[in-house]
Amino acid sequence: MEDSPRRRLPDSNTRYRDRNFWDSRYRDEGATPAEWFGGLECFRQQLEVELNPGDRILVLGCGNSALSYDLFQLGYTNITSIDYSEACIAHMQAHYAHCSSLHWAVMDARALTFVDGSFDVVLEKGTLDSLMVEETDPWNVSHEARMLLDQVLTEVSRVLRPGGRFISITFAQPHFRRRHYAQPAYGWSVQHATYSSGFHYFLYIMRKGEALSPSDLALGQSLHLRPTTPPPVRYLEEMDSEHFLSAIDL
Repeated sequence: MEDSPRRRLPDSNTRYRDRNFWDSRYRDEGATPAEWFGGLECFRQQLEVELNPGDRILVLGCGNSALSYDLFQLGYTNITSIDYSEACIAHMQAHYAHCSSLHWAVMDARALTFVDGSFDVVLEKGTLDSLMVEETDPWNVSHEARMLLDQVLTEVSRVLRPGGRFISITFAQPHFRRRHYAQPAYGWSVQHATYSSGFHYFLYIMRKGEALSPSDLALGQSLHLRPTTPPPVRYLEEMDSEHFLSAIDL
């Protein structure tokens, strides 16, 4: 993950939803690009499979990423970018004022003001991750975090047209994140791809109007089960025997 030395991160989920925190941070950083999980060239090949010329694209929680501008440079000109921070959007509007077809708005991802079916593509990179900073156990996510993600994903589904795509770029592995996306209420299917030659990042693609697979339905249901405690670690003792190896049928 590329990051700015000056970049400050909040220490709790509550502070991530504190507009004053973000305004303060972006007043310091301005529009200097800071990319979570690398810039567009890192995942361009996977992303462009999902994009069509003329798509109406919403970038959710744009921050001071150059992603919107980089997409504009590739010819995707109908792009709206939102962020929770007024200072962030003011900097981005000024920095990219020469790009008249890039649109910017201050908005809460939990309560989008767009009408139903406004976009062909909704794209987020690290925004959902930022809402889960306080979660320490990815197997047992807190009720608060689950409800927060559900608010955002419900809004994303609402503003997508039938056949539209929601693309989520994250470091979260499929067995942790996919179950959040695999909820029947959102009305989409779930797939994913990986990128990066070192530490793998993930690009999830949700297609509005397609059905979830049986395995994804089961995975989505698992999100609502009561938290479980992993079994205790059992260490090898002197009485333990390795004779079981001879019983393995190779």
